[in-house]
Amino acid sequence: QVQLVESGGGLVQPGGSLRLSCAASGINFRLYTMGWYRQAPGQARELVAYITGGGKAVVADPVKDRFTISRDNAKNTAYLQMNSLKSEDTAVYLCNAQLPGTAYWGQGTQVTVSS
Repeated sequence: QVQLVESGGGLVQPGGSLRLSCAASGINFRLYTMGWYRQAPGQARELVAYITGGGKAVVADPVKDRFTISRDNAKNTAYLQMNSLKSEDTAVYLCNAQLPGTAYWGQGTQVTVSS
């Protein structure tokens, strides 16, 4: 059974930081491209960042100066470090594990940026 479990979300003030974690089980983690998406109320889901099994990382332009994606294949875990958070970063953040023709999703973790 495949499970992706996100953690690390919460309420943070503007300018603050959070690190999200995505713990995977039931897959050969090192083969999968791991991604983080976010979805704000009333908006479409958008890609935030992804990292390939080989470690190539891509971060979306709106957050590339503030967010960093990484992975630890020994721990079957992907991370999203978010710095200098803004109110517009408020969303549910979802973890994704992907191979051609296969995709798995976590349940998401809420990130709220507010003073």
